[in-house]
Amino acid sequence: MQDVEIYTSPLCGFCHAAKRLLNQKNVNFTEIDVLANPDRKPEMIQRASGGRTVPQIFVGETHVGGCDELYALERAGKLDPLLAS
Repeated sequence: MQDVEIYTSPLCGFCHAAKRLLNQKNVNFTEIDVLANPDRKPEMIQRASGGRTVPQIFVGETHVGGCDELYALERAGKLDPLLAS
């Protein structure tokens, strides 16, 4: 299974929804709270090609995007193969 990283903020409903989906799928992920660790935000922006909002989700080296993109992959049946690759 691919490593999953998610940049979040505790005040973000979309972050909670993305983490809920990953938890439902029993996916272990590393959460990087950019509110508690503001020094990690520039790293997130660079990795996300300028994406400044949270969540920013990475599966391995693949930038998934945010919550909407994560759920779109799930609906299309593409999330499980991405996680397994």
